[in-house]
Parts: sequence; C-alpha cells; structure tokens
Amino acid sequence: MADAVGRRREVMVVLPGLMLAMILAMLDNMIVGTAMPRIVGELGGLTYLSWVVTAYVLGTTVSTPLWGKIGDLYGRKTIFIVSIVVFMAGSMLCGMAGSAILGGAERGMAELIAFRAVQGLGAGGLIVNVLAIIGDLVPPRERGQYQGLMAGAMSLALLAGPLAGGFITDHLDWRWAFYVNLPIGAVALVLIVMNLRLPPVARTEVRIDWAGAILLSIGITALVLVTTWGGNQYAWASWPILGLAALALLTLTAFVLVERRAAEPIMPLQLFRNRNFTLISVIGFLLGFAMFGAINFLPLYQQTVQGVTATGSGLLMLPMMGAAMVVSVLVGRAITVTGRYKIYPVLGGVGMTAGMWLLSTMDVATPAWRTGLYIAVLGLGMGFLMQTTMLIAQNSVEQKDLGVASSASTFFRSIGGSFGVSLFGAVFNSHLLAELSARFGERAAAGMAGDGARMDPAAVARLPAQARAGLLESLAISISGVFWWAVAFAVVVPVVAAFVKEIPLRGTAAPGPGPGDRAVSSTAG
Repeated sequence: MADAVGRRREVMVVLPGLMLAMILAMLDNMIVGTAMPRIVGELGGLTYLSWVVTAYVLGTTVSTPLWGKIGDLYGRKTIFIVSIVVFMAGSMLCGMAGSAILGGAERGMAELIAFRAVQGLGAGGLIVNVLAIIGDLVPPRERGQYQGLMAGAMSLALLAGPLAGGFITDHLDWRWAFYVNLPIGAVALVLIVMNLRLPPVARTEVRIDWAGAILLSIGITALVLVTTWGGNQYAWASWPILGLAALALLTLTAFVLVERRAAEPIMPLQLFRNRNFTLISVIGFLLGFAMFGAINFLPLYQQTVQGVTATGSGLLMLPMMGAAMVVSVLVGRAITVTGRYKIYPVLGGVGMTAGMWLLSTMDVATPAWRTGLYIAVLGLGMGFLMQTTMLIAQNSVEQKDLGVASSASTFFRSIGGSFGVSLFGAVFNSHLLAELSARFGERAAAGMAGDGARMDPAAVARLPAQARAGLLESLAISISGVFWWAVAFAVVVPVVAAFVKEIPLRGTAAPGPGPGDRAVSSTAG
C-alpha cells in the first residue's frame, strides 16, 4: 500500500508536464484544421490542403519508432526534452511560412508543408515518450486510470483546439495557430526538467538501428506518395507511381531483413508473434486511417458548405471531443477496477463505424445541429478506443521493450493516418474535379479546383448565386464520398477487436514479466 501511495504521489507530480506535452501534440492538429480554409485562402493551393496534414502525420510516423527505441536505450527524459524543442522549432517556422522573412506568399504553401514535417518529427517524440513514461512509472493494472487521464487530456486538447483555432482565425492572424504552441511548450519543458525522475537505464551497450530507421522512412514515404499521387497527379500505371511502389517494396523488404539481424532493432519483429500485439497494431492502423483521413475535411464542410464561422466550426466539434473525453476517463477507471478490457475496442469500432456512416449521409442541406449529433456518435467510438489500444499493446511485451511497444502502437496509428489523409485527399480531389466538370465544364473546373485555387468561405460567398450553389453541392458530395470510404475501413475494427485475447493485466512495473506473467511476454500467443 505504501508503495502504491508513493508511486501515485510521484506520478501526480510529473503528470501536469506530461499532460501539457500531450496536449501540445494533439492541440496543434485541431487548431490548424480549423484555420485551414483561411490558410488556403491566403497561400492558395487547394489541392495541397491534405498535404499540410500529411506532412505532419508523415513526420510523426517515420520518427516514432526511432524516438521509442532511443528512449529505451538512452533513457527517456533527455529524448523527451529534445522532442519538445524540435516541436517548438517546427511550430515557429510554420508560423513564418509565406512571410516576407522567408520570401513571401509565393512559396508559402510549400514552406508550410516542409515545416509541418519538422513539427511532426517533434510530435512523434512527444506522443510516444508520454505514453512510455506512464508505462515506466505505473504497472499495467493501475495504468488504465492514468492513461484514461491522458486520453482525457487528449480529448480536452481536441476539444479546445477547434475553439482556439476558430478564435485565432476569426480575430487574429492564422499564424498564431502555430505560435500558440511556443508558450505551452515552454511551460511543459520547465515542468519536465524540474519534476521528471525516471529509473536509470540498465543497458550498457548502445547500438542504434540507423539502417532500419532509414529504410523504414524511405519505404513509408514512398507508399504515402503512391497513395497521394496515384490517380490524381499521375495515372496508377505511370512510371512515377510504379517506380515509387517498387521503391517501397524494395526498402520495406530490406527493412525486414535488417531487423532480423540488428542487435537492437528499431522494431523487433518477434513482438508480432504475440497475437494481441499484432491485432492491436492492425486496429491502430485502421483507426488512424479512418479518423485522421476523414476528420480532416469536416472544417472545410462546416465553414464552406454550412457557412459557419471558424469559431462556429470549432463549437461544432465539441460534441465529438466531449463524448470522447468522458468515455475515455470512465473506461480507464473501469479497466483499473475490473482488469477487463476486451469489450471496449469492440464497442469503439462499432461507434466509429456508425459515426462515419452518419457523416457520409450529409449533403448541402444538412443543418449544423445534425452534423454535431453525428460527430458525437463518432466521439463515443473514439473514447472507447483511444487508450485501450495502447494499454493492450504495452501489456503484450516485457518492460524492457515498453518504449518500442508504445512507439509501434503509435506508429501504426500514425501510418494509418498518413495513408488515410493521402488517399482520402486524392479521393476528394478526384470527386470534386468530376463534380465541378459535370456542372461547369472541364476548363472551369480546373480553375476552381486547381493548384492555385483559393476556396476560403469569403471567396465562395462572392461568387454568383448559380456558381456558388453548384460549387457547394460539389463540395458536399465530394466530402460525403470521403466518409463513405472511411466506413469501409472503420467497419473492420470491431471484427478484428473481437479476436483480442483478454490477458490479465500485470500488477507490478517490474523490469520484465515474472512467472505469473508468461502469457504477456514478447513470445506469447
């Protein structure tokens, strides 16, 4: 009992800094999402809208396994601090994109996409280290309530993000959507430096799997480019797409071979012998694919089609975030009390599928209150999934591989999000061009949806009535089509979750599983 009280006191001291860091990573995407119509209006490049998100998610994805492994080898505190600094530097550069300091708005969208990738590199370290540090300090049986609090903090960030983004977009310059990260990051940095105390790292020999990290990064980037450009900028059978696909195949095959021989693999392949770990990785991929890929288009629909302000768009996201926050905290407490967790990812998958299907029924006449109801259903599904997937992944490995497990779980969610944003962006652009061509002709459609298009709400409002009606209907149909695609992936989540084996959660944070924990070792079935 005394150990538990002391451990709780230790965790509560460092928890504010961890929660701020998690909020920092999650807050940014939601603020930027709300500000995107205004950003596109100033910098142009409607067809590159998804790349602002893709670059961030891709940076997060390729860096996550490396952050997790380096944290396992060197100790997490220093690596965590470095990731916060990288994220803050990326935020500052994003705010400067397209400014006179960097050469003006002509290259603004390209600069923003590049700097978002830098931001994503830092965000990968924020997310995986927060979750791994909780795993270092708290045993699995007690971890549910703390991860429930972290999921609540994530939901709070997702809830506050649209409001902050709406206020910034309506009353300040959109650049403050990025600059706002700097004071939050500074406070988190101070709290982590002062309060975080972790056990010393026992390993004496350090070998970083740089070859694996480079091969994985190249392979994943090539795959994302295939999903982004295929059928959009290039035909699927064109040489650029076929070349990228071949590059992805070769580098990922080489990655598997390197990992099998590496002394300290960046992603130990033996972890996938564990059925739960493999299933949760698949669920994480599908969750990221459907969620990040589809939600990216909600602010565009709300502000352009429904005609609400950026602040109103943020308010309309509250039902989703509020539902997710409440459910995630309650689920965390329930897991701590009962030790049972299998039912929650199943319920989450059902809720997410229902929410995506409801959103796919939206059209140009759908009222804002109904959209809020639909995304509340989606939020319920998110709440059941957000922290249980990480808990199951961490409970599937030995303590020494906690960072790798945390990073792998985050990696598959991020890579799913990266693919989802890219593929859904291509689907959206293709549908929009087809819809506009049918209404206005190919030449006019190319001008309305081309690389230099500035489709912010104010510009749309100035169009003649007939042109505006055709454009809004085209946008609504294209966005609902994105959600139909999301349903196809979301429906697989509860099916996969049904095969998860419910293994008792460990009651201690020992360096590795003991005799009673053999079922959760890295070779468990």
